[in-house]
Amino acid sequence: MAEHIREVADRIRSLREDNGVSIEEMARATSRTPEVYASLESGEHDLTFTFIYKCAAKLGVDVVDLLTSESPRLKHYSIVRAGDGLPVESPDGLNYLHKAPFFKNRIGEPFYIEVPYNEELEDAPIALSHHKGQEFDYILKGRLRYAFEDHIEEVSAGDTLYFDSGREYGMIAIDGEDAALISIIFRPKDEVIA
Repeated sequence: MAEHIREVADRIRSLREDNGVSIEEMARATSRTPEVYASLESGEHDLTFTFIYKCAAKLGVDVVDLLTSESPRLKHYSIVRAGDGLPVESPDGLNYLHKAPFFKNRIGEPFYIEVPYNEELEDAPIALSHHKGQEFDYILKGRLRYAFEDHIEEVSAGDTLYFDSGREYGMIAIDGEDAALISIIFRPKDEVIA
């Protein structure tokens, strides 16, 4: 995992330097201080998908370019078989599979996400993050507790959520069991990558 993180961080740094973007600009784009951004770009820490997504948007590339160094090429359709997809490592304990990584000019980022139950998190404040755009989540199994800034919602298999992901949100699995969902992150119109 550490080697993959370092590779992604190196791609981010190289693109930032090639495009003449300062660390301060990237820090603002990723909602980090320049010091924290620099430590993430150095590969010293795990990178969240939200951080990588924000870097890709600022640098004008597809998130898959940063994750794999391959640009999406499919234009007509894409099939990703059951259990397959591009794994996205995440320090938050969630297991992501990108379900359309090589479809070019996506307006959304579709993921299958497994949310492991963690008893320690059930009574703790939910960690929040945000990214530009909107998000659609369809719960496949288990129960989840979502925090939307200071509002809490609990959802079960078959429930859907659609929300402004530019505002802070987070989720955890509850009731002693793992959960899974399909999540589609929609980019703002001004961030569609050609």
